[in-house]
Amino acid sequence: MTETLHPQRESIHPVDPRDHVATALRDISAGEALDLNSRTIVAATDIPKGHKIAIRAAKAGEDVLKYGWPIGRAVADIAVGDHVHVHNVATRLEGVEHFTWTPTQAEPAQGAAPRTFQGYRRRTGRAGTRNEIWVLCTVGCVANTARRIAEKANQRFAGRVDGVYAFPHPFGCSQLGDDLTHTRKLIAALASHPNAGGVLLLGLGCENNQLKALLESAPEIDRERLRSFTTQMVEDELEDGLDAVETLVAIAEQDRREPIPVSELVVGLKCGGSDGFSGVTANPLVGRIADKVADAGGTPVLTEIPEVFGAEGVLLARAASREVFDQAVCVIDDFKRYFIDNNQPIYENPSPGNIAGGITTLEEKSLGAVQKGGRASLVEVLRYGERVGPHGLTLLEAPGNDAVSSTALTAAGATVILFTTGRGTPLGFPAPTLKIASNSGLAQRKPGWIDFDAGQVLAGVSMEDAADALMDLVVETASGKVTKAELNGEREIAIWKSGVTL
Repeated sequence: MTETLHPQRESIHPVDPRDHVATALRDISAGEALDLNSRTIVAATDIPKGHKIAIRAAKAGEDVLKYGWPIGRAVADIAVGDHVHVHNVATRLEGVEHFTWTPTQAEPAQGAAPRTFQGYRRRTGRAGTRNEIWVLCTVGCVANTARRIAEKANQRFAGRVDGVYAFPHPFGCSQLGDDLTHTRKLIAALASHPNAGGVLLLGLGCENNQLKALLESAPEIDRERLRSFTTQMVEDELEDGLDAVETLVAIAEQDRREPIPVSELVVGLKCGGSDGFSGVTANPLVGRIADKVADAGGTPVLTEIPEVFGAEGVLLARAASREVFDQAVCVIDDFKRYFIDNNQPIYENPSPGNIAGGITTLEEKSLGAVQKGGRASLVEVLRYGERVGPHGLTLLEAPGNDAVSSTALTAAGATVILFTTGRGTPLGFPAPTLKIASNSGLAQRKPGWIDFDAGQVLAGVSMEDAADALMDLVVETASGKVTKAELNGEREIAIWKSGVTL
């Protein structure tokens, strides 16, 4: 798949020489003549910015290529100059597919120069980018209690740590089996996160997600920096909570930032509200960062399994071993069966916002989305709620939902999240989250949301220069620079609810 964009202030941009389509870099009017490599393409109709124009004809029933891969099948004859979208292209996806292990050589590491960020070394051996106190809860019944404790603690202990934050959720009771296990694993993983210099964990007492069982499932928690109690067993949960936070603050405020190699950085890779430019600018740009982090020995983490459907071959070809290949296929197939078992088509995507932005099929969305993983070897596959192990590109099981997948990335150990978007969102998560706009219009319209404008590569900035600038921002953020979401107080978690409710 061709990744490098060569901006020429042109009107349309094909990604790969094999493509049937090019992306409109601006609104194009019907009858307008467009130059493409000394060819003239005449637009047959109005084509909105970010949408696709045919640069090669396709007969009904033929595959339509973008990124050098099929994004769907033509359902009508497509002529050069036609608008290519949902009216003349449909998905090729149907069900679980068969994949064959054919190992290929991933691109070799570039041998990046050693680089450090100013982080917090934890006793567990992991490295954090923030020094915060997190207030977590086993069950939604004490969610507001956690929120009240954090609000009062921020007033009482302001300036002593990077902040006190509650992460409430509505689950933990009336759950069974794997669904309950998912909730327990997720909360336990968050309680072990290196960005938390201290954790207060609240239980109620009668919930399915019992506090004792949760703590037993989390051996990586630093018990010196943990306080917990069941609120039914204390007289004043608010004051007891504040006393516990004060003890944790006294410990955490002794911590100091120190130089830590980028090899210990865990970077979550996420896209949300994608548009027709996401796969042309922001996602390949983040792929460059994933490669820089992996080359340095760090850990980029890719998730959103439904947004791998249709692009599996791109990722599976880079599996570092047969074991990793089989694990990745299993996660992808399990997710497809999850759709099928719930009587839903696996291609129930893209969203209305994606379609309005120019994305036609799930294959197109997926082929753009997997570019966030760069070109490094895939070395590890994690199930939901599991934490990263070896360094290198990792695939994490989680749905495409922005809040659920970003929470899963944090729980897996991400200490910075790179979130690309073409439509924009204010959401933020426990790990500092950098919003990267796929187009300059969004960056200009929403400066309070966007941290980095990837649209600049459409205006003459090279992908290499933009990647260097974004990597600088990642290191600055890991060293303490506050993101727009953090400035706005946007910090949420969401847990994947996958079972029945009693």
